Formats: sequence, structure tokens, C-alpha cells
Amino acid sequence: MLGQLEQIPDPRDPRKRRHKLTALLLYGLLMFVFQFSSRRETNREISRPQFMTTLQLLFPEIDTLPHADTLFRLLRDIDLEHLEQAHVDLIKRLIRGKSFRRYLINRCYPIAIDGSQKLAGDTLWAEELLQRTVGKEETRHTQYFVYLLEASLAFHNGLVIPLLSEFLEHALGDSEAQKQDGELRGFVRLSDRLKTLFPGLPILLLLDGLYANGPVMQRCRGYHWQFMIVLKDKDLSTGWPEFHALHALKPQASQRCWGRRQQHFSWVNDIDYAFGSNGRQHLKLNVVVCEESWERVDDQARTVTETSRHAWLSSQPLSQDNVHERCNLGARHRWGIEAGFLVEKHQGYHYEHAFALDWNAMRGYHLLMRLAHVFNTLARFTRQLRDLYRQFGVRGAIAFIRSSCAAPWLDLARMRVLLAKPFLLQLE
Repeated sequence: MLGQLEQIPDPRDPRKRRHKLTALLLYGLLMFVFQFSSRRETNREISRPQFMTTLQLLFPEIDTLPHADTLFRLLRDIDLEHLEQAHVDLIKRLIRGKSFRRYLINRCYPIAIDGSQKLAGDTLWAEELLQRTVGKEETRHTQYFVYLLEASLAFHNGLVIPLLSEFLEHALGDSEAQKQDGELRGFVRLSDRLKTLFPGLPILLLLDGLYANGPVMQRCRGYHWQFMIVLKDKDLSTGWPEFHALHALKPQASQRCWGRRQQHFSWVNDIDYAFGSNGRQHLKLNVVVCEESWERVDDQARTVTETSRHAWLSSQPLSQDNVHERCNLGARHRWGIEAGFLVEKHQGYHYEHAFALDWNAMRGYHLLMRLAHVFNTLARFTRQLRDLYRQFGVRGAIAFIRSSCAAPWLDLARMRVLLAKPFLLQLE
């Protein structure tokens, strides 16, 4: 990947370059791999003499250490598509190497898509910012915010790999309807990019109830993608009555025990759904409902029975053979992307910190953060580091590695021997 970063066009004046482009981008990547909280902290910690010596041993591309402001100026001017392409190509290499083959759903790669707010404030520091009115009458004011759609591979073993980010921008809204950019408009752009970057990849999209509509499902079918979409009681008002009527005529159901949960699945295939102008467009939908119960012990040591109900739209007909895989191993793990947001926001990646009040630079820092999350996630799930993460926890293991790089106790000669040997990534 470092070799690919070296090929990115450098927007800087050749006469004023002190640091190689690769060294700058690597510096920015390590900033998030080591989970530094700010540009200032990165400058302070990574410039320690021993830290610099260790980094130069690991990465000969670093000849001199840049300042964080130098990285900001680069990200302000660079074409970020090249940086995103390096991220995508890394994932493609893992896919070609069959690193995820054990975690596929119906031979498809499960990709969850969801929206997340990055930051909000009262200052219009970029024309791309979205806006809304907040507060009560006496304090009502305009707030500006950054919102984006994220796409991540979400496997049933808990492995969640950040994939693509689509920023919503004020100018990309519907000017005639006086609506700013939104998740559904962003989904169109993100899905187009996903198809362009992974044209032949078999994909299973995992989506929440916002996307339970005809145009989204029609787009997925046009791209030959499978989907599992959360279906709420208020969604598809014409579909639910037909589901109940058809299920009463020809009930299809399955009982199973999953972990400590007793599950009852019921489904109906080939429900006709009309949408669009005057209902002229039609789709065949498959609806599955899961009702489950389990027992827990409350604060008074009493056994309490809990229940829950879930429903999904499936692109493929349901059967006894696939309902567990599509629902329990696929659709239910859409939560993985939300868990990833919580990790990035509250466990060291500082998702909600701008790092720069410049639109292009802010996006550049975000892409570096997501790429760093990929590396840390892969490290967590490798057999080589399994025991380290179990002993210290995720953030503890990252802090241990960071402090080891900054300390003088590493055997540099032994490290050179290890670095000269071939390395095979082995995921759990």
C-alpha cells in the first residue's frame, strides 16, 4: 500500500518539499493507528527520539519527521480519491486472498450502510455544511453540521471492516424542492461508487428501515445485489396486510434455538409490492418475522422472560435451509456498523473531531482515520496478536504497542531479522 501511496500526484511545490508524500501520509495514518487525540499530541509524542528510531526501522520511507501542520497543508490540496483508492485496493487484496471466505452469507459479502453525524457547531466554516434550526423560541438558531453515510463489511464473527465514506453536501440537495442533501440521495451516490469499485463482487446489503422503499430495492436488483432490510410496522403499509393474509392461508415457519434464545421464524415469499407514480412499478418481496424469547436474572435474583420481535425484507425467497443464515448471521449483524461508530467516536479514533476546519482536509483526516481503523481491526483478529488483545483489551493493546515504540527496550537487531522474513496475515 505504501508503494501505491507513493504514486499519488503530489500537489505541493517541488521546490518547497522537505518530506516525501509517502512519509506524510504514513505519519497521518499512524496518528490514528496509535489513537492520538489531536495534531498537537501527535507532534509531541511521535517526535520523541526513541519513537523516531523505531518508526524509521519499521518504515524506511520516513527519512525525517514532518510537522502535523505540514500534513494539514497536504490534505487541504490533495485529490482524496487516490487515498480512498488505496483503501479500496487493500480490501480487494484481502478479498482476492480469500481472507473472509469463512464469513460469507449465501456466498455474498455482507456490507452494512448507515448514516452518522460527524460534528456540529454554530459556525459556517465551509459551504458544504448541512444546516438545521435548533433550540426553543428564545434560543432558536441555525446549526451547521457534517453528516455522512458509511459502508462497512460486517461479518457475523464480529469483524467489521470500514469500506467507503460518502459525505453529504448542501449543494447536492434538491434545489427545486428546497431540500438539502439527505441519506437516500447519498445512498444513490454511494451505491454507484460501490458498484464501480467492486463491479463483480457478490454483495448482501444490510440496511435499516429508512431504506425499505421501492427505489432502493429496485436499485439493488439492478446491480444484482442481495439485501436484508429492517422492516418496521409503519413501513410498507400495503405489504403487511398481504403478509398476514398469505401467511394465514399457507403458513411457513421454523423453530430453532440460537444461543440462549428460542426463536420462531415465519415468512411469506413473492409478495407483490407496487410503488412509483400511480403504483406502476412492481417488485416481488419476501418478508420474514422472527419472534424470540430468552431468560435473564434481574437485580432481585428472579428469572425474567424477555421477548423481542424483528422483521426484514429479503431479496431472496426464505426457506428452512436459509432463514437462519440470512437472518441470524446476516441481517442481525447490521449492528456491527453501529458498534463501529461507537468505537470510532468514543474509543480512541475521535470520529467527531474535525482535526481541520477545511472541507478537503477534514475529509482527508476522516479517510485516514477509517483506514487506520482497518489496520487496527485486522491486527485485533489475527492469530499472531490474539493473546495480546485478550490480555490487555483493544485500547490497552494499542497503548502497549505505542508505548513499546516510544521505549528503549526493543531489540533492534532482532526486529531487523523479523522484518526480513515473509509475513502471512492469518485471521481468526
